[in-house]
Amino acid sequence: MKMWLRTAIIAAALGVPAMVGRADAQLRWPDAPKKAPLRVRLVAIVLSDPHSSFFSSHEVVVAEKEIGHEEWSLIKLVYSYLPYQPRLSEVGFDYSVIHEFSATRDNGCDQTLADLTLKEGTNDEHLSLKYASEAPRSDLDRRRIPLPCYETTADDYTKAPHQPIPPPPPPPPVLMTRQPQ
Repeated sequence: MKMWLRTAIIAAALGVPAMVGRADAQLRWPDAPKKAPLRVRLVAIVLSDPHSSFFSSHEVVVAEKEIGHEEWSLIKLVYSYLPYQPRLSEVGFDYSVIHEFSATRDNGCDQTLADLTLKEGTNDEHLSLKYASEAPRSDLDRRRIPLPCYETTADDYTKAPHQPIPPPPPPPPVLMTRQPQ
């Protein structure tokens, strides 16, 4: 007992506990990636692995993420699924349907649309996209900035597709007709 007390007094005089406390504060496990809820509309499928009998597969999709009321931003969505789970394209591949997920943001997989569609081993051949019905196509061809990448799984799919959103109202007429006087 006396030996333990003597060791504690010497350690306290040398400042060993303070050094241990500082080392402990430096050794921390990284936080687990945080999942955030997403509301997305599917625009086009870039890549879809064939179903596997044993391993998980994935689809890479260009989607629009809701960022505000009637405001949408293009993203890259990597959807992983197991052999007994449906593909995202099988659940509701229609632009007017809104899907809800919880997904993880991954800065490491951000890519431009040109990089996404580039065939492996080539410098100028691009894959063709499979567009959802009624999806806007002209905007995708001109995208030069990286699309933010989100990763999700079939287990994180929180809700079945919502009912289709109503089509936008027709624009007001450009030319007005005069009322007879």
